[in-house]
Amino acid sequence: MEQYLEKLAKVLLHYSIGIKKGDLLKIKGEAIAIPLIKVIYKEALLAGAIPYTEIDVIENIETFFKHANDAQLRTVPIIKEFEVEKMDALIALWGSTNTRYMTGTDSKKQQLWAQTTRPITEKMFARMGDRSLRWCGTQFPTNAHAQDAEMSLEDYQEFVFRAGHLHEDDPVAYWKKVEAEQDRLVNILNNIEQLHIRADGTDLKMRVAGRKWINCCGTENFPDGEIFTCPIEDTAEGEIRFTFPAFYHGRSVEGVRLQFKNGKAEKVSASQNEEFLLHMLDMDEGGRRIGEIAVGTNYEIQKFTKNTLFDEKIGGTCHMAMGASLPEAGGRNKSGFHWDMVCDMHHGEILGDGKVIYRNGKFEI
Repeated sequence: MEQYLEKLAKVLLHYSIGIKKGDLLKIKGEAIAIPLIKVIYKEALLAGAIPYTEIDVIENIETFFKHANDAQLRTVPIIKEFEVEKMDALIALWGSTNTRYMTGTDSKKQQLWAQTTRPITEKMFARMGDRSLRWCGTQFPTNAHAQDAEMSLEDYQEFVFRAGHLHEDDPVAYWKKVEAEQDRLVNILNNIEQLHIRADGTDLKMRVAGRKWINCCGTENFPDGEIFTCPIEDTAEGEIRFTFPAFYHGRSVEGVRLQFKNGKAEKVSASQNEEFLLHMLDMDEGGRRIGEIAVGTNYEIQKFTKNTLFDEKIGGTCHMAMGASLPEAGGRNKSGFHWDMVCDMHHGEILGDGKVIYRNGKFEI
């Protein structure tokens, strides 16, 4: 795995975030990801950046949500406010020893904390959107994630690195080809005014006129492979059934169904953990509105692994985020969270202004 980590570090720093001399770079992850953190840290120093690290202790996060009082849940550490203003670049490593560590915590406390940290979340999204904060998130393969994916660790490592095309001699060349093809698609989609998504249990319309489609080709998520926009906030009409379980902060919700009227999810249901879903959607005014609509384009990824980084990129799916919009696409919805949920489109279609543009998992434009 060591050779993959060195290649990944170079791709993340020099391609994804375009590291510069003097950049204040935060590298964040759990202790299990230290092998990759060390490689990124060294490469960043060699590039002349100013790197620093934050090691997440998930036991402390669990303890916080179990024992913090209201005053503590309503107080953001001032260092976080300072940091979001000052850092130039961020690399987030998603890899855990326990992917369900939040299952036993109080969802109302999670809701309150999301409300408290909303100004920081919005500032982060704004800086990410205008690229004053260059960032990328990636997966460090662990046994916990391999178990979720029903794979051995060795097979999961292969899955993770192949999804990023790190097995190729020049992965950056591959992602530049993806960028060119997706540029072609977004140039067409930017002229479409209305989307109509149809699949099993799904018949949903929304307007996207004037919004910008964004090409995701490895510069913010790695691996990548999607194109997205933000619908006009009060235009969604109809219903959607999400094929796969929806994961958020260590919690899983299955069988999610949403029915929209005037852009708002008026009817919400789930076959498992519905209470958590409702708590999150009802945390603020924007929680029941759509913040993002996207199509997954990474056909190297075909297996659902219970990991949103990969699942939302599956070639032949679309995904929708409830909550906060992404400013770079022109979205205006405000919320304390952004929750991606995935719908299989291998037997579905998307219409643009009444014409089929996507069918059975492939664009037809």
